[in-house]
Amino acid sequence: EPFVADEYIERLAWRTPGGGSRGGEAFDPKRLLEEFVNHIQELQVMDERIQRKVEKLEQQCQKEAKEFARKVQELQKSNQVAFQHFQELDEHISYVATKVCHLGDQLEGVNTPRQRAVEAQKLMKYFNEFLDGELKSDVFTNSEKIKEAADIIQKLHLIAQELPFDSLMDFCCYPLSSPGKYHDLECQLIQEFTSAQRRGEISRMREVAAVLLHFKGYSHCVDVYIKQCQEGAFLRNDVFEDAAILCQRVNKQVGEVFSNPETVLAKLIQNIFEVKLQSYVKDQLEEHRKSDAEQYLKNLYDLYTRTTNLSSKLMEFNLGTDKQTFLSKLIKSIFISYLENYIEVEIGYLKSRSAMILQRYYDSKNHQKRSIGTGGIQDLKERIRQRTNLPLGPSIDTHGETFLSQEVVVNLLQETKQAFERCHRLSDASDLPKNAFRIFSMLVEFLCTEHIDYALETGLAGIPSSDSKNANLYFLDVVHQANTIFHLFDKQFNDHLMPLISSSPKLSECLQKKKDIIEQMEVKLDMGIDTLNCMIGQMKHILAAEQKKTDFKPEDENNVLIQYTNACVKVCGYVRKQVEKIRKSMDGKNVDTVLMELGVRFHRLIYEHLQQYSYSCMGGMLAICDVAEYRKCAKDFKIALVLQLFDTLHALCNLLVVAPDNLKQVCSGEQLANLDKNILHSFVQLRVDYRSARLARHFS
Repeated sequence: EPFVADEYIERLAWRTPGGGSRGGEAFDPKRLLEEFVNHIQELQVMDERIQRKVEKLEQQCQKEAKEFARKVQELQKSNQVAFQHFQELDEHISYVATKVCHLGDQLEGVNTPRQRAVEAQKLMKYFNEFLDGELKSDVFTNSEKIKEAADIIQKLHLIAQELPFDSLMDFCCYPLSSPGKYHDLECQLIQEFTSAQRRGEISRMREVAAVLLHFKGYSHCVDVYIKQCQEGAFLRNDVFEDAAILCQRVNKQVGEVFSNPETVLAKLIQNIFEVKLQSYVKDQLEEHRKSDAEQYLKNLYDLYTRTTNLSSKLMEFNLGTDKQTFLSKLIKSIFISYLENYIEVEIGYLKSRSAMILQRYYDSKNHQKRSIGTGGIQDLKERIRQRTNLPLGPSIDTHGETFLSQEVVVNLLQETKQAFERCHRLSDASDLPKNAFRIFSMLVEFLCTEHIDYALETGLAGIPSSDSKNANLYFLDVVHQANTIFHLFDKQFNDHLMPLISSSPKLSECLQKKKDIIEQMEVKLDMGIDTLNCMIGQMKHILAAEQKKTDFKPEDENNVLIQYTNACVKVCGYVRKQVEKIRKSMDGKNVDTVLMELGVRFHRLIYEHLQQYSYSCMGGMLAICDVAEYRKCAKDFKIALVLQLFDTLHALCNLLVVAPDNLKQVCSGEQLANLDKNILHSFVQLRVDYRSARLARHFS
């Protein structure tokens, strides 16, 4: 443990008698001092003893260091001598190795011709047996030595191939040529390979395949292997899954059997694609190719997808250098006849299917689509009717039907979505943007033009004139549904079309087409502003029917019990409904624009309506209450200008009840100071007491 002086002194004092209060013993400083002095002397003696020991050890260490240095020098000298001996030995070994290599080359030069001569002698012996027509050697008669026999036959066959045909006949060695022993043995080897494969003897298969590698029938051996591999492999309905499992199993085995496993596996895959898959695809597609376009397209998409998925799984295997190109060519060979005219089938089906969906909807509504003109006299009539509110020709009664259907839209978008997915999968990369644009054009034609645009045209034609009583304003419902539908259309544009054309020139063309559609619809929606005229007309009818002259000039001034008139209540209720409907029907800045236009017209109507009556003092108070209620209604518009207009109108109505002496003060107030004096005068004139000289004098 580390030495701590304070603790050491404490322990020393504690052990000394009289050094501490131990058992009541009194403290004795002299004795403690004596103990300390004695202990210090002991420590000094101990220090001197240790110091002498240290000096002795240092001297011994220096002596040993010198001895060690001397030994190291001796070892270095010995090492140098050993290194010189090693170099000499290395040179001697190199010299001997050179001699040995030279001797080996000489021996090889002698042995190689000798071995060749021995092999040639053996071949000549076997050649003589063929000449005699009697094969006596054990290698030909023993079936277990078929490998050695194959090697001999192969060499003799090569020799026979180099001889002219006449020489073969002269030497009677024709059996060595093509129809002879060579092919008999080749067939025997293939039969042996087949039997070993059926027994599952991988080692025997590998041995026979190695022998056949040098024969012409090696490719036939591979064909037999591929054929037997597929026996019993395609028993289920899913040929693609069966093919994947088969290739996975063969991939593990083929490397143990053949010296070129990637070539054998590639040939197996080629056979599966060109025989099994092509036949299966043809059966599935030709059945519906001419009779059922929908099922044909679904099957084509499904089969192509499953084939490419199978190709992706096969990419894991070693099929050579360019397996991607190899598999792509196999897929193309199966589907090329179907993909060449795919887009024509797709467009034809999409066109007929979309037309059927729309026609089925209109038939369910017992509606016959009519052609609505958009130019010439019809356009001129529409403009005149909007400007003058004159009914030029009867409007179409839609009976509250918007002729827009969420179900129809969902069906059209779903069909188009599936078409985009098929287009993405089945179109060539160079044709993809062009094909996607054609599908988009079909969607525009049937969804935007034939459905939304037709509904807007019909809705416009069904807008009643402003003087119609109890008119139903269904055009706002059309606007609401058209707005919702267009959001769905825009979502599909972004989600499914944009990824297909984002990096092609067709992008700008599609965006321009979409922009034209939006502008065309906005024009029709702007034309629908005539609906506001109908709303104002309805308010006029309510005011004309409900507002009475006696409301603002009651017979009994002291017995008025109502807070505001019945006409005001009904008008405000009607306006609130229309504001809510406009908010539901539109979105964005369109809501504020339409509500501002309606609010300004609403203010103008009330302003002109109030100037048709004369007001007593109590009638003026009732008019102020009515305008206050109109102002509450105007707050629902959430448009600053509309609320400001009604605030000013409310201030004007104060002129109907203010005392004559205070007229000038009220007119110079904050809200009325900037108004034209004629407007102020017109309101003062509505007072029943205006004719009095006092009121006229005060106002003038």
